[in-house]
Amino acid sequence: MKNIIILLICLFVFSCGKAPKNTALKGPVFGTTYSIIYDSEIDYEKQFDSLFYEINKSLSTYQANSIISKINRGEVVDTDVHFENVFKASKKIFYDTEGAFDPTIGAVVNAWDFGPEGKIMNLDSLKIDSLMVSVGFDKILRIDSHLMKPKDAFIDFNAIAKGYGVDVVGEFLESKNIANYLVEIGGEIRVKGINAEKENKWKVGVEKPNFDGEQSILKSISLKDEAMATSGTYRKYKIDDNGNKYAHIIDTKTGYPSKTNVLSVSVIAKQCMMADAYATAFKAMGIEKVKAFLKFHQELKVFLIFENDKKEFETVSLNDFPEN
Repeated sequence: MKNIIILLICLFVFSCGKAPKNTALKGPVFGTTYSIIYDSEIDYEKQFDSLFYEINKSLSTYQANSIISKINRGEVVDTDVHFENVFKASKKIFYDTEGAFDPTIGAVVNAWDFGPEGKIMNLDSLKIDSLMVSVGFDKILRIDSHLMKPKDAFIDFNAIAKGYGVDVVGEFLESKNIANYLVEIGGEIRVKGINAEKENKWKVGVEKPNFDGEQSILKSISLKDEAMATSGTYRKYKIDDNGNKYAHIIDTKTGYPSKTNVLSVSVIAKQCMMADAYATAFKAMGIEKVKAFLKFHQELKVFLIFENDKKEFETVSLNDFPEN
């Protein structure tokens, strides 16, 4: 009996002294990459791949047979829970930002060669004006499980879908009673709890805008039970035949690439899809409009990187965006 008790004590001490170990998974998804770290030894890679497949089947404009592609072609098709979740969130943000976030800008995004469809050759003001006639998310109506839209309207959830994918994975992990995780897709992040291995808050980085493609961190911050998304123009832009540089974020009022000195917007929110969409909207809105907006939206924390008149980087933190 004494030997059994000693054995049990040894096992207890060993198990208590065992250092926590995270599972870390990486791979390609949504035209970018994902990184998932969580406090469990169970491998959920197959489940993650299944979730990514479902989201693509619903929301990817790059897949011809997705729900959104069929809707854009004018087909009558039932939506699914993923489409409905993103549609509802998009409507809210569209109205909140007075149209600065508008998924129907997709046809114009394509025209400028930033989307899945081919660009329009010799794009001019007349062609842009004709495309802008179908722009306006308020023109898109959901009746039961079907969508009604103007014939030429093109819906593109690209500016919210990555963040939504992050949320779906996070909610899956929580359904498995995993209290500590970090989910990242293409730079959009959601964390829960702490980094169990390091016994500390999750540390994430805010990138420094580098037009030469080099990646470097401007500042690192701690996150807990929050999500963060960043939108910027310093990496995704095009140069026309005349050497003019234009950004991938299209002004939903004019149909032209947004003209602003804001280089990067990072948004912290409870849901990554909300952070993702607001970051896109704020990039188009400009600093003063963002400041005014955030007075009535204290739930959003924002970090702006912009270029001053001397072509130097400046930053501003709003609504208690963490310093470190």
